[in-house]
Amino acid sequence: MERTSSIRLKAMARQHKAEVMIAGEQLRLRLHDGKLIKDRRYHFRTYPNCFVAHELTDWLVSHKEAADRATAASLMQHLMDHDILHHVCDKRAEFKDAKLLYRFRKDDGTFPFNTEVKIFMRGQQLYEQLIADKNSILQLREEHGVTYKRSFPGCQLIDYLIQNGEADSRRQGLELCRALQEHGIIQHVGKKHDFFDSGLLYQFCINFRRRRRLSELLTENEQVNDEAVMASTQEDNNSESPFLLRRNSSKERNRAFSVSSNKDSKQITGGRRSSLSSLQFHSAGFPPLQLLSHPAVRCNPKSVLKRKVTCEELLAPGAPFIKKVLTVIGDALGWGFVVRGMAPCYMQAVDPGSPAAAAGVKVK
Repeated sequence: MERTSSIRLKAMARQHKAEVMIAGEQLRLRLHDGKLIKDRRYHFRTYPNCFVAHELTDWLVSHKEAADRATAASLMQHLMDHDILHHVCDKRAEFKDAKLLYRFRKDDGTFPFNTEVKIFMRGQQLYEQLIADKNSILQLREEHGVTYKRSFPGCQLIDYLIQNGEADSRRQGLELCRALQEHGIIQHVGKKHDFFDSGLLYQFCINFRRRRRLSELLTENEQVNDEAVMASTQEDNNSESPFLLRRNSSKERNRAFSVSSNKDSKQITGGRRSSLSSLQFHSAGFPPLQLLSHPAVRCNPKSVLKRKVTCEELLAPGAPFIKKVLTVIGDALGWGFVVRGMAPCYMQAVDPGSPAAAAGVKVK
């Protein structure tokens, strides 16, 4: 449940980021058309393609994009927080309703084209191509008795990518489509499946051509934050979590632990049986353990690695490592392993009687 919630929150955050980028670009084009963005001179220096903050605030209020000047400033601050615009000299991290010059990063080439942005732009380009195509694969289709507008089978999208030179092979096309799904650009129509090269139906989550109202950005941001707070609260209050441990005071010296449960408890000294859905993959790699002794404490188990290993070392020719693919089919209790680390990840613990152990997964 925790991992599902985490994935949903990441998807919401990425989709909100996409909406901010689209709204920012639409605003930039409107300001260029309205001549608010132009070359300006200040202290014997010319700043190209910039605007005056208080003039933009006037424009936002007069065009009913913001209810008042304070809301307008909050909207522009939101764009600054997402690297859409910045102060021309980067001396200010906040947007002030004053005679200060700001500029859209796309107008001066400082927009951060990271992997997330590149995938977003790839998705936008693909959307525009499919909308403009007379024989577009975006059609009214039915799956399990439900009709979906502008949907497409996964296999047809991969066919389109290969035919139009967007992918060299079906495997490359599948990787691109899964990246688009991961970044909240496309999704299964029923939100039940990952992307597969099959007849399952998918849709674009984002209508890139829809006109965005800037006031929607703050509302969406509040919704994302509220979801994050709720997920965090549910995680903290989850007394059934397999990661809630109680120290056994009678065996304090050997540092044994017992699993807290409403029905019974059992001693454990090594890896625990747990569901992969309760793992959180972040920089620390392993969720904090909550010790239910008198003072509540959070801690991480000691790493099983004797030394740090890099991805380059693992993949280097002649390295003493074997690449092997293992398929773990979970049962009612989960998969039975704990993953830690980041680039690369590694096994922290494996339950001896779990599906992971049966598949050959080992602690290394």
